[in-house]
Amino acid sequence: MEDSSRHLGHCMVDMKELSANPEGLSAAGVILTPTLLQVEFSLACKDLLAVGKDRKPNALVQVAVIDPHKQHLVSQSCTEIVEANKDPLFLTGVTFPSEYPASPETLVKLTVYDAKDKSQESSCFLGSATFSVGDLLRAKDERLTLNLRSSDGVCAAGTVVVSRLKMGEMEAVDIEHITTDITSHKCPVVCESASHACFNRENTALAGPVFKNPVCKVYRFQTVDNKWMLVREQMEECTLSFSIPKQLLSLYIQEDMSRVQDLRELGELSPHWDNLRKEVMTRYGGIITTYQETLAELDKITGCSFKPSCCKSQKSLEFIPINLHTQRMRVTCPRKTDSSYDIVTVGAPAAHFQGFKCGGLQRLLSRYEAEKKSFSTAYQCIYYSPEHTAKAHEVLSTMNLLHPLITGLAEQLLQAAQEHSSPGLRDSLKNLSDKTEQFVHTLKDELVKNALLALHTARPGYVSKNQKQTLVQGDQHQGHIHQGSDQKQSPSQGLPGHSPATSVTESTAVCNNVEGSQTTMRGEERPLPLKHQDSIPHHNEYDEEEWDRVWASVAKCLNCVIAMVDKLQDEDNSKKEPILEQQLADVITSHNPGDWREQLRPAVTRLKECVMEVVEKAKRAMTFVLLQEAACSIPQGFFLQQRRDVVFSQALAALACGFVMRLYAGMQDKDFLRQLHLVGLVAQFESLLSTYSDEIGMLEDMEVGISDLQKVVFHITEAKTDDLSDLQPLVCGRRDHFTVEVPLPQLVFQTLPDEIKEGKPLRVFPVLFNVGINEQQTIAERFGDISLQERINQKNFEMLEAYYKSLSGKVSVECLPCFQTQTDIKELLETLGQNVVTKKRKNVEILWTAGMICRRLNGIRFTSCKSAKDRTSMSVTLEQCALLRDEHQLSKDFFIRALDCMRSRLTQGDIGQWEDPEAGAITENKPASRHFYPIALLLVSSHLLVVWLILSLVFLLAKYQ
Repeated sequence: MEDSSRHLGHCMVDMKELSANPEGLSAAGVILTPTLLQVEFSLACKDLLAVGKDRKPNALVQVAVIDPHKQHLVSQSCTEIVEANKDPLFLTGVTFPSEYPASPETLVKLTVYDAKDKSQESSCFLGSATFSVGDLLRAKDERLTLNLRSSDGVCAAGTVVVSRLKMGEMEAVDIEHITTDITSHKCPVVCESASHACFNRENTALAGPVFKNPVCKVYRFQTVDNKWMLVREQMEECTLSFSIPKQLLSLYIQEDMSRVQDLRELGELSPHWDNLRKEVMTRYGGIITTYQETLAELDKITGCSFKPSCCKSQKSLEFIPINLHTQRMRVTCPRKTDSSYDIVTVGAPAAHFQGFKCGGLQRLLSRYEAEKKSFSTAYQCIYYSPEHTAKAHEVLSTMNLLHPLITGLAEQLLQAAQEHSSPGLRDSLKNLSDKTEQFVHTLKDELVKNALLALHTARPGYVSKNQKQTLVQGDQHQGHIHQGSDQKQSPSQGLPGHSPATSVTESTAVCNNVEGSQTTMRGEERPLPLKHQDSIPHHNEYDEEEWDRVWASVAKCLNCVIAMVDKLQDEDNSKKEPILEQQLADVITSHNPGDWREQLRPAVTRLKECVMEVVEKAKRAMTFVLLQEAACSIPQGFFLQQRRDVVFSQALAALACGFVMRLYAGMQDKDFLRQLHLVGLVAQFESLLSTYSDEIGMLEDMEVGISDLQKVVFHITEAKTDDLSDLQPLVCGRRDHFTVEVPLPQLVFQTLPDEIKEGKPLRVFPVLFNVGINEQQTIAERFGDISLQERINQKNFEMLEAYYKSLSGKVSVECLPCFQTQTDIKELLETLGQNVVTKKRKNVEILWTAGMICRRLNGIRFTSCKSAKDRTSMSVTLEQCALLRDEHQLSKDFFIRALDCMRSRLTQGDIGQWEDPEAGAITENKPASRHFYPIALLLVSSHLLVVWLILSLVFLLAKYQ
């Protein structure tokens, strides 16, 4: 998945060169002639001769495209290895995607090798043959039988059979040589070309802005009734790997700059609070600078659309997800309509650059919240719980959203009044009333009131007054603050020298507690006048009930506007009563259309002024809450915020990729679109991380990152134009709430349900299930702790169950996808629940069942491990073969061979030019192993091999004692 060169099917070209310079194809040796329909063909050999006696060859075929003008290879690919067979039939086919200019003049060279000793990765050249695409198309039944030329030029190495795969045609193929344990028989081959049936996402208008650089593979596998199915895999990169993190970085910078500005606008504060404000602003400035530098580095990167695992610890790329790819398997078989199965593969969202020495986000956040009270004591701040902090963010977001809406609706109301439009007045007034009531309801929160009071106590006038009263009253007055020494006094003891640590309690600390400040206010009877003026009243004018009166005045002003509109409409209706024509003409002539506007303007203006006053007060109050939260968290909180930003960026890029992929696939499915806007989609993340060593920290990061996706909604919008740049998904919002806008072309957008076209937010419900499967997990289960994995699985099972209950109440079961396995979703949920609580080592049934439920629920499937390579590819290929077996009757005798074909490294193009006498050159690259890893070490990490050997010895000794 990480090669810099891209594999188009089994023909490898440099897609970066291709996209940057299409004309460069000529220089690369590809003839720029009109392209044909997609060409796919299968390969088989007969009468192959092995090098040694009394052995059959382990055959494979290397496929290369030749430039007929320059006579050199321009691309290459390879089939799987068929062991010990002189008449091999290869299950891996060859496909020319539509981007590749396959013309009748295109030459294809087939080179057959004998991989005689895979353990030593040695091979032997058997023979080669060359044909043109035109030869194949002109041949009878579009089938060629070519003689293999050996190194000495004698045609005695055997033959190779090339057959074009076409839709609906039957051919009898002798498959006795497919595997040694299958009885000889004839089997009709039914294959359907991807150009006719398989969904080519790259050919659609929707693919360009998001998916690129496809890797295509085609196979043919036997079914239980001795027929053949065509399986086509297509893996693509996603442009959102970079575009989403870059947009998020811009939003992070904008949000933090806005916070700095809000802190500046807090007004004059006492020296203690002013110093804290400066320190917080400095921290924000550092984050802004770091993010700006990272964004500048990302802007320099061009042409790349994914981050390979070798760069996972690179600072400039820490916001980019690792190996984000989409995988689609398209199946065509005789007994079932075409089906496609999608999955997104991505490295676990984690802060690799920052490391995992102290754990991941989940552990760090828990420790941080536990220590926050002591931080508040050290910095003399009011402690706010995470719920209060989240509420402050919510209030700020709601005000930022509703304030401009209310102002705009007020102007619309005046415009309707000027036009004397009664329907316009009614509609504008209804919208204005709804938004204003929502605005008032948001501010009817005790947090806002208490925060205003806390801000009042932080003003210089309040502190200086207490200091002066302290000189007069001494210890008789409780709850005062010594500004110069920053020492707090416990009201219960009244000792000026009492230590801050003992004075910080839930209801007594003056500087750290709202109640303490309230007590101080009630004790003041004759406050001294203040020299400075602030919008927030100081002690001599502050009234606890004033905030209630302020936001209540907004409701009163709205009632005045409603009453005025009713009055104007009543007057207008009375004028429309039957009167003489002349009198009616006089009324119309004398009527001034601007009267309504002028009569309504004072009430509307007063409403806007009241809303502005409330916004200013509430904004300062909530900014003060966030100031205290930030001051208490210096410096740990800022580091955690940066780590959380990094992890969330990776998770959101993956989610957006999966959502767009699922949306494109379900555009014609009315039941899916109905489910989308009524309930939303479940996004199931399958993790294969172990609960041992650094991967514990990765899993803790991933848990928080996936959980944070709950604050994301999607909007489907109509693109301004059909240009690719206008079809790129966009992100907007703040850290507490993000919206991803997915533009669609106008013609596509018009086919959507009205609810989606009207901009209804589309929700996604992320769930995470983790089961470690490697040797590190064996160590963790025997000697470590797997409680993290158990807790994650239990929590997310409950979330998945809640989603199904919500879905079943709004969407009929008949609207969900149909599968051959008729197990009810309720039964699957019960099975999943039992597996989650069962104490079983490496219980992969959890992942299998969760994956089945996700597909039954029209969900989005994700698979992750540390780098989305080995464990992820093993999981995806096993799931694909299981789907072929369960849904498409894949023969059990072909299951292992199908798995081997999909896992074969040779089919990924990771081969060089092997020993070929006709090529005139030999490279050091030898045929790689048939699997990504040898079977014995499939789940063993190389750096733990020594540990594994030691533990194996310990287990053996224990077993025989």
